[in-house]
Amino acid sequence: MEQSTEKIEHYLNIVSEMAVQWGGKLLMALVVFFIGLWLIKKVLNVFEKGMKKKQVEVTLHKFLLSIVSIIAKAILVIVFASMVGVETASLIAVLGAAGLAIGLALQGSLANFAGGILILLFKPFKAGDVIEAQGFVGKVVEIQIFNTILRTLDNQRVIIPNALLSNGCVKNIFVEETRRVDLTFGISYQDDIAKVKGILASIVDNNDMILKEPGADIFVSAHADSSINFLVRPWVKSEDYWPVYFGMMEEVKLAFDRENITIPFPQRDVHIIQANG
Repeated sequence: MEQSTEKIEHYLNIVSEMAVQWGGKLLMALVVFFIGLWLIKKVLNVFEKGMKKKQVEVTLHKFLLSIVSIIAKAILVIVFASMVGVETASLIAVLGAAGLAIGLALQGSLANFAGGILILLFKPFKAGDVIEAQGFVGKVVEIQIFNTILRTLDNQRVIIPNALLSNGCVKNIFVEETRRVDLTFGISYQDDIAKVKGILASIVDNNDMILKEPGADIFVSAHADSSINFLVRPWVKSEDYWPVYFGMMEEVKLAFDRENITIPFPQRDVHIIQANG
């Protein structure tokens, strides 16, 4: 009975010594852990308000918040483990090796991910813009972290990896407020150039969608094989580009018909020479 009592007292002494030795560290680590969580929450709130103030894209906004939150909490867990006496050097080495292996395996995806971050951050285009890239012309429906989704003019859905868009040429077609419409019209060599120039100027002046400033250019651009070509270059608001383009094509044809101006088609004169005998 006395031996059992002595053993119990011995174990109680060990437990009390461990409590004294580790209790303070554990208590301090818990205090640091919960204070760290509170600070992370405050920092994330400030970060979020800053991104809203700078009007960062919603997709990038949410993604950056989640990344910052994960990294900060991972660091806090490592600090907590170190304070309670856990060896963290080997843990960090294992996590680093795992991260390197995952990065090599997902090299293509990481390139698209980095491209998405660059697009959302520097905004060469945004949702709603009409762009030309990788042989496609379409309206940007959505910019995701890995891909950008376009809807073409004939209503097809095109998904382009962001790595191609961030490293390649992209034409943002209607991002500027105004655009120049380049039109070419041909007349026959027998027609009056001054008369045709006056007709074209009248059509441009009477079109309300064409801007007065800067003025439209109207000049002879080429002596072609079968025609004298006029180049007409009016300026319009970007949203009026196609209405003016197609409207001018129709108006010029009708005006030329009224004024008996010939719109020539490609032709060749063939001379047959018959040899004597």
